[in-house]
Amino acid sequence: MKEFNPSRRSVLKWTGTAATLAIAGGLLPNFGISAALAADLGEGDIGVLNYAYALEQLEAAFYTMVVKTPYADISDDEKTILTDIMDHEVAHRDFLKKALADKAIPDLEVDFSAVDFTKRDSVLTTAKTFEDLGVSAYNGAGKLIKNPDYLAAAGRIVSIEGRHAAVIRDLLKPNTTAPSGGDVVDKNGLDVVNTPAAVLKAAGPFIKTPVTAISLV
Repeated sequence: MKEFNPSRRSVLKWTGTAATLAIAGGLLPNFGISAALAADLGEGDIGVLNYAYALEQLEAAFYTMVVKTPYADISDDEKTILTDIMDHEVAHRDFLKKALADKAIPDLEVDFSAVDFTKRDSVLTTAKTFEDLGVSAYNGAGKLIKNPDYLAAAGRIVSIEGRHAAVIRDLLKPNTTAPSGGDVVDKNGLDVVNTPAAVLKAAGPFIKTPVTAISLV
């Protein structure tokens, strides 16, 4: 069994608090008008929220599978951490679905055939990919949000995703003091920012349902 680093649980304890704030303090109104079951996310704030909802669906589905079919020799502490992350992602997904109401895109069909859920490295490397991608997605979408209440809610969620990313990296490389390479931090020392088009392209292999963001530019 791998030695447990208490700081990981501390990070997730803060994450759980932030998740509660996002649900209780970031109440968004229902939009009310029925949306066609189309692949495109829509435009404006609704499009951005659907964009976030699509990513949270993907992450929630992934961590649910991880917890349901834990990899070989998973420690109790690692299972607790991954269960905590699953709970947060499910909360994010449900929060956005409720906020969007009839404007929400349909449930996405995911494809995790490239992930070997029996192997720790495959699971955690995929988790790292999703978490880093999610942070860059929220960073890139922030400028597209017009309603300050939505921006505040997105800010709460991205802070949680950042904590997830840090914990996953620590599981992969314990006691690493800084992210390696330029995959998450740019030359100016700032978080990497990705456009909706780039994020959806990267997430595409894991999603069977066609998703486009034609109006999110």
